[in-house]
Amino acid sequence: MSAVKTPHLDLTAPQVVRKISQRSLVIGVVFAVIAVVLAFTRPEEFYRAYLLGFMCWLGVALGSMAILMIRHLTGGGWGTVIRRILGAAMRTLPLLALLFIPVILGIRRLYIWAQPLGNIEDKHLRQHLEQITQTYLTVNGFVIRAVLYFAIWNLLSFLLSKWSKETDRPNAPDNSGRFKAVSGPGLILYAFTISFAAIDWIMSLDPSWISTIFGLIILIGEVLSAMCFAVVVERILFNYKPMSEMLKPDFVHDHGKWILTFIMMWAYFSFSQWLIIWAGNLPAEITFYIRRLNGGWGSIGLILALFQFVVPFAMLLSRPFKRDIRRLVWLAVWLLLMRYLDLFWIIEPNFSRTFVLTLADVVVPIAIGGIWLWYFFRNLASLPLLPAYDPDAHEVLQAGT
Repeated sequence: MSAVKTPHLDLTAPQVVRKISQRSLVIGVVFAVIAVVLAFTRPEEFYRAYLLGFMCWLGVALGSMAILMIRHLTGGGWGTVIRRILGAAMRTLPLLALLFIPVILGIRRLYIWAQPLGNIEDKHLRQHLEQITQTYLTVNGFVIRAVLYFAIWNLLSFLLSKWSKETDRPNAPDNSGRFKAVSGPGLILYAFTISFAAIDWIMSLDPSWISTIFGLIILIGEVLSAMCFAVVVERILFNYKPMSEMLKPDFVHDHGKWILTFIMMWAYFSFSQWLIIWAGNLPAEITFYIRRLNGGWGSIGLILALFQFVVPFAMLLSRPFKRDIRRLVWLAVWLLLMRYLDLFWIIEPNFSRTFVLTLADVVVPIAIGGIWLWYFFRNLASLPLLPAYDPDAHEVLQAGT
């Protein structure tokens, strides 16, 4: 297929992108200062809030990479129009690798298996930990596996980004075959690595609990948050050229359908986990829900069921709603908040029997998010908003001509 001719549109990111980047950095630094104070004054609260915030923003980056690979395998203008948004989020993975260091530093405050086993009063739990800490859950193994996860993710990001940048110049090669060759195995690698990362970083907070579907719940939550984030960014850009001329209602409609698909899958996986564990009634598995149905945590679970599935599901059944970016963006923002609440409900009950929201739970995720958004918008401003000479760009470019 021949390369696309030079478009008439100016595909440079609008100046507002750089302004948002600068403001995000200011917010991130201010909240980071407060977070550092909390790290020294309330270290227990800080580290668990840090894990919460880190997983929220990591989910957007990894989910964006997954959606980008899906787009390379399936094609379609819906993915091309947000391809650079997804790519900019994906290219924050080097930053996230650095931001993982505090999790390693706080490993003994976060994970009971990393603490001296003699301090554990529960005899059965101590015996269980003595077994798994000799085989899998070791500090060295935890760090080595994390390095492996980030190495794989950054390699995929590097290849996808390198070939995408090549399509910004005339006479660019057709890299569609390369994208597909990497995206197929890449999605499989992503599914495996995020599943094991979810076990290491979240499930092992309660090493007495197991679930074979937990990794899929985290995975689908990541792609949901990534698509919602892409909708928010495209809405910001929709006020300016070239996005105002490229973003068709059909593309917005497809984004809404993807969000609907992801929330249905999240609900299916979450209900399946609950049904299987509850029906099995095994002490080693049911502890997860015993903690989260008592002490006020049950209300959070009900909110998630209603406002991360039931209400969004009903709203997204409307075709006009899915085609209107000005309306869809509000649901996307709401679902991003629900993703935070979902991870909060998964992580925090491991540390508190009753519902509690600490200052760190708010400050630390905002600090991480401010720094992450600075880097994201910096990435977004560094490339045109569309790979103009990619063979698949014509479908989007026709909207602006």
